Amino acid sequence: MRKASKLAFAVSCMTMAMSGIAHAGGHYVPGVEGIQAASVPPPGKYYLGYLVNYNIDKIDGAPGQNDGTVTALANRFVWITNQKFLGADYGLEAIVPLQSTSFTFNGIGYSGSSRGLGDVFLGPVVLGWHGSNWDSVFALGLWFDNGDFSATNPSSVGKGYKSTMWTLGGTVYPDSAKTWSISALARYEQNGKQDQTGITPGDGLSIEWGIGKQIGGGKQLGLVGYYQKQTTKDSGPGALPVKPSKSAIGVQFDYPLMEHGVILKFAGYHEVSSNSDAKGNLFRVTLIKVF
Repeated sequence: MRKASKLAFAVSCMTMAMSGIAHAGGHYVPGVEGIQAASVPPPGKYYLGYLVNYNIDKIDGAPGQNDGTVTALANRFVWITNQKFLGADYGLEAIVPLQSTSFTFNGIGYSGSSRGLGDVFLGPVVLGWHGSNWDSVFALGLWFDNGDFSATNPSSVGKGYKSTMWTLGGTVYPDSAKTWSISALARYEQNGKQDQTGITPGDGLSIEWGIGKQIGGGKQLGLVGYYQKQTTKDSGPGALPVKPSKSAIGVQFDYPLMEHGVILKFAGYHEVSSNSDAKGNLFRVTLIKVF
């Protein structure tokens, strides 16, 4: 690879962390779901607050010391109605993220931070099925490009493009008492063109999994993980032929406060592999409020 190409590749690797926690999948942040990730709750109104902190240790393929921190509060509102469609409970959802980013990319001489409202998600289709020992979900929605974005600012809180996100997953309960659960949730993002650059980011696949065990009093403990990969190449002027990917493993602990209608979920992930993408650790606290 020529020197100019190497430099372009290095800049691309570092800007993959731009305006979000990960580039490989697009808007969606893997690691926000885990145990029973594919189980839709019964009819009702819910608030889910995901407080996520992601610390970048390195960026694969980029020269110099590069690190950063992304902290986000994703406010998710879910309404599962009493209506049925194809035998499933029908619902809809919205996600409103607030984000703070701080990056130091010594390889390109950048150091800066941004904070503000990130790109909003609206999901008019959420379908949840429930069997005697299984759950499944299908969902469809759109990420908007409302967040502040600048092609010259790697810490922008917006992506600068829209994405259509498809969701499919399932949970199985191996024992009749449902004390064990095994879940997998896949999200596929079809990304639109980034107007400021003319580049259309490649599509992305995110898979989250969890194996959980009830340990009494509604508390739950288990192993969780995720895999995220860009499935198609970026296209447009200056686009490079890289398809980033990463994977992580971690633990999750759920603690219910049923007298308050609240469930708290704590999780920590360590990214064990990264190909042309950021690599680090992710910590999450989720608050679920039932109305």
